[in-house]
Amino acid sequence: MLEVTFTFDEASGESLYIQLYSYFKQEILQGNVLPGAKLPSKRKLSLHLGISQNTIETAYDQLMAEGYVDSLPRKGIFVKEMDFDLFHREKTDPVIYDKQPKKEPEQYCVDFSHGNIALEHFPFSIWRKLTINSLYEDQSSYFLNGERQGELPLREEIASYLYQSRGVKCSADQIIIGAGTQYIIGLLTMIIGRDSIYSMEDPGYHRTREAFKDQGVMLRPISLDSDGIYMEELYASKADITYVTPSHQFPKGMVMPITRRMELLKWAAEKPGRYIIEDDYDGEFRYKGKPIPSLQGLDQNGNVIYLGTFSKSLIPSIRMNYMVLPQSLLDQYNQHFMIYKQTVSRLHQHTLWQFMAKGYWERHLNKMRTIYRKKQHILINAVEKDLGSRVSVIGEDAGLHILLKVHSDLSEKELIEKAREFKVKVYPTSVYYGKYDSKREPMLLLGFGGLTENEIEEGIRLLKGAWEC
Repeated sequence: MLEVTFTFDEASGESLYIQLYSYFKQEILQGNVLPGAKLPSKRKLSLHLGISQNTIETAYDQLMAEGYVDSLPRKGIFVKEMDFDLFHREKTDPVIYDKQPKKEPEQYCVDFSHGNIALEHFPFSIWRKLTINSLYEDQSSYFLNGERQGELPLREEIASYLYQSRGVKCSADQIIIGAGTQYIIGLLTMIIGRDSIYSMEDPGYHRTREAFKDQGVMLRPISLDSDGIYMEELYASKADITYVTPSHQFPKGMVMPITRRMELLKWAAEKPGRYIIEDDYDGEFRYKGKPIPSLQGLDQNGNVIYLGTFSKSLIPSIRMNYMVLPQSLLDQYNQHFMIYKQTVSRLHQHTLWQFMAKGYWERHLNKMRTIYRKKQHILINAVEKDLGSRVSVIGEDAGLHILLKVHSDLSEKELIEKAREFKVKVYPTSVYYGKYDSKREPMLLLGFGGLTENEIEEGIRLLKGAWEC
């Protein structure tokens, strides 16, 4: 029998089997017990150590589970052959990186972030009440996994809302709910296929661009003219798929006119397998003229995929987006991608369904349209008053941001830095270009949704001081 010189440490607090397992493991790793050596039988070792066979069996089971020994029927337990060089290499001290002191976030008097909304007008009490309703015991099924495409009652409400407000023609079966635009883009790319040539507006939403790139697709930037995506360049790109933001181009802000929309639909219909991805990220907020119907509502051939979100119109943190698939892609989804589970909390979905079904959503939207229209008006007036001819305003007809083209010898980076010195945060537009020309006049993005009216006016006054030469 293999000589076992082992004594238990009763003061250690470790169970007997752990101590025995650890002893054999160290003996094997240190080369004291060689490969092929037979371990003592459970009966003999039990008598030798004065412990139960069950304790020994548990220790041996752990050694076998980790691959140190092997059990051969009617022969016994033997140490396995291993590459001990891996264990005996010279040990080096782990690299310890110097902890960098945490930088305190920079404090700004005014932050023109386009991602913020007017939280002070969010109906907290109503949302709280509806959330509590979703947590009642008779709603306990919402603690379990739900439908892959999202909760059917919510999808039905979304379908009804989209038809009434945006002219989108769809059934609840065509809607897939997901957590964020980037998740939706990733899933959509898999449904369409990565072999297609994709394209998108340049400039365009940088997070969407990166999501396409991360999917490994060929992505071609398409320039803009005054009406939106440049059709001649789109044809020349040989793209099969194009991503556009026609209701409020991001970031330049133009609204695609009906003539360009029809040209784009014509492009899609000319070749099988062509699709338009229409991202209507803030189409609820338009300040001049009547809303133009969605591309999807004008489409007669099933070539438009409609994307929408509740981030701008409700709250960003809810992370609830959706897409409307044409029938051809819905069939593809049903055949190959129904294994993907829903990514949005069922509790949030149920709360939002109540919010829409009981009329709170429509009242909230009407209220926010009025509030944002007033803020946008104050922003434009402040720019005209304090910045005047030194800037041009771009994209003021819709949405929750504008662009300022600054007529200055300063670069985009220098303008942002000077604004920072005056405790005002403005945002670059160079990040939205696939092919950025640094010689062009700098444009800066100013969001206004999350600012008060006083903050908007104060921010523009500070920019006037920052950019004065």
